[in-house]
Amino acid sequence: MDNIRNFCIIAHIDHGKSTLADRLLETTKTISERDFQAQILDDMDLERERGITIKSHAIQMEHTAGGKKYILNLIDTPGHVDFSYEVSRSIAACEGALLVIDATQGIQAQTISNLYMAIDHDLEIIPVLNKMDSPAAMPEEVKDQIVDLVGCKREEIIEASARTGLGVDEILSAIVSRIPAPKGDPAAPLQALVFDSIFNSFRGIIAYFKIVNGTLRTGERVKFFSTGHEYDADEIGVLKLKQSPRNILMAGDVGYIISGIKDSSEVKVGDTITQVSNPCDTAISGFAEVKPMVFAGIYPVDADDYEDLRSSIERLQLNDASLSFIPESSAALGFGFRCGFLGLLHMEIIQERLDREFDMDVITTVPNVSYKVFTSKGEEIDVHNPSGLPPVNHIDRIEEPYINAQVITKSDYTGSIMGLCIDKRGVLKNQIYLTRDRVELTFEMPLAEIVFDFYDKLKSISKGYASFDYYYTGYQKADLVRLDILLNGEMVDALSTLIHREHAYDFGRRMCVKLKELIPRQQFEIAIQAAIGAKIIARETVKAVRKDVTAKCYGGDITRKRKLLEKQKKGKKRMRQVGNVEVPQQAFLAVLKLD
Repeated sequence: MDNIRNFCIIAHIDHGKSTLADRLLETTKTISERDFQAQILDDMDLERERGITIKSHAIQMEHTAGGKKYILNLIDTPGHVDFSYEVSRSIAACEGALLVIDATQGIQAQTISNLYMAIDHDLEIIPVLNKMDSPAAMPEEVKDQIVDLVGCKREEIIEASARTGLGVDEILSAIVSRIPAPKGDPAAPLQALVFDSIFNSFRGIIAYFKIVNGTLRTGERVKFFSTGHEYDADEIGVLKLKQSPRNILMAGDVGYIISGIKDSSEVKVGDTITQVSNPCDTAISGFAEVKPMVFAGIYPVDADDYEDLRSSIERLQLNDASLSFIPESSAALGFGFRCGFLGLLHMEIIQERLDREFDMDVITTVPNVSYKVFTSKGEEIDVHNPSGLPPVNHIDRIEEPYINAQVITKSDYTGSIMGLCIDKRGVLKNQIYLTRDRVELTFEMPLAEIVFDFYDKLKSISKGYASFDYYYTGYQKADLVRLDILLNGEMVDALSTLIHREHAYDFGRRMCVKLKELIPRQQFEIAIQAAIGAKIIARETVKAVRKDVTAKCYGGDITRKRKLLEKQKKGKKRMRQVGNVEVPQQAFLAVLKLD
């Protein structure tokens, strides 16, 4: 155990975590040159296409220092705020962290929030100043920021370049000398923390774990603490680039277990594995429960695919524990699921993965957040969906979730960023100058306001320099109304939104204009209306496609033409009564891109 080091790499998005992981794997010769490719740990097509890490990836390396052989378990983590739950799980399985900071950009919002998460878990922090080979690097300035933030000595900061390999040997020796070995007793009853799992269609569910106490051997009978189910450990092993079987794993080891589990509800991230013959008394604590921030309905395009969609989402949840879902139904879309996501990017990725990995055709409704509604009878109801709102005369008050948002930006953009946040009902709480030209702004604002387009606008206002991070603070009273969209007097429940009263008219009008562009013309007129309760606040009309019924009249009396037009008029009236208006999938997505 003295020769094991478990560590993760944490940083803001695009600061070079995955490239640094490549260099570490190359230097320790974990990967042969033939197998090597850039961002080797990002094994999902989506990760490669977008150039971001979505999943944490664990891999074992071997390194010799001072004549001793060390086993290094590395976990590469995502940097985007929507995947911060992945980071918290990786941190729970480690004793140390490499804090990577871009020498050209300095400390950014996600750097700070990941660092605080690591400090809460008492991890040993090794600051690494990356991209030192860049002509735009500002090493002295960024080192001052790091010393202020981490409280370390200047000489403890390692200068590196993940692209060229500068400083990688120094990082390896710092990992060996500064990160403590895992604490644990190999002779105690088995306690292993499950931090991830994947589904394999041949072998069932494969759980990844870190052994905190005890020893695990192949073929032993084990049980999962929270469900109480028992299994045989058919195969255990460590995570190299591919799974590498072992006969025995001891305290401090990170590995995987295959035990033929077929039902995804039986494996939960954060659960504890123990032996049946000599069980531990308590489960391992300290695993954060995930708090979904954004809710949206996911429905199959074909109603017969409902059960397939359920099993696809369950399998996806194995690999992404921050996804939560419950069944729901909609008058317009049939049966589906109300899913909880950590943000809009997370929602987009889940949609893409359902399409690519499970070949599911789905419709996603307008995302929203969850509200607390207090009725006049004194009841409290959690409302995830505007259609679940009680009648207006029964509502006493509605409360919505608020967040503390931290924006770190160059001081040139302070005014325009303040303007954006105040437009989004934000209140400026604090303003700190980190350096001459870098400022940290703290706002209190409603979560619903950042769901749609806040991040995109922030990036364009600040020319990509501003970084953004937020954490949830609680609920506050809000003046909200339900905005309904009616097509020919029929409400489309999937397009209903809960919105602040001040913004309702403007939003309703823009919705109607957008839907007018997207809904195909029929042979009858379609009225698109936005309504609050019984009051119509905006209307657009999709004109009917006119069929020329008088074309066959070449002459004669005008009454002949009039007779045909009257007949057509009656037909259109009847058609409007029985006609059905299909809302295309783009209409649901267009609501997000109204600006």
